Amino acid sequence: MIDIVCCPTPFLVGLLSSSLPKLKDLPVEEALMVNLGSDRFIRQMDDEDTLLPRKLQAALEQALERKNELINQDSDSDSDDECNTLNGLVSEVFIRFFVETVGHYSLFLTQNEKGERAFQREAFRKSVASKSIRRFLEVFMESQMFTGFIQDRELRKCRAKGLFEQRVEQYLEELPDTEQSGVNKFLRGLGEGKN
Repeated sequence: MIDIVCCPTPFLVGLLSSSLPKLKDLPVEEALMVNLGSDRFIRQMDDEDTLLPRKLQAALEQALERKNELINQDSDSDSDDECNTLNGLVSEVFIRFFVETVGHYSLFLTQNEKGERAFQREAFRKSVASKSIRRFLEVFMESQMFTGFIQDRELRKCRAKGLFEQRVEQYLEELPDTEQSGVNKFLRGLGEGKN
């Protein structure tokens, strides 16, 4: 199944180190390869250090360090509760990351005359004050992950709220007044009755 790494779609796959020689002979296109046993890159894309804005990277690293502290404190025990706590912490870190970077997406889903929902891509990107996050969004918005996320929201008929949507709702409620007024100005600009 090593040939699957040549697939031109996004994925995360683990291979045994014994497969590494075979992997080097395959026509693998854009792929970041990491040897998890030695914490070293086998292959990089050369944009890893610049893609994620420094502030977001630092926040992620700091939050994930808390995970390491928990592991070190409880290294003697392997209970299910501790494992769930660690999994929950890692999940929370990434949920918060995505909420802070794309949590305002719903403000840029509008309805046209036919009642179809459409995403206002450029207005969404420009609404972010930080230039580095706008640059990140410019790249991220071209990914299949983001495109699928938005297409799902455009086509969604029911408004069922999963964990991400619940956190986004909280995030939007907690925005500072200055950002809220900017959001309200944007919504007024869309015209009355269009969400």
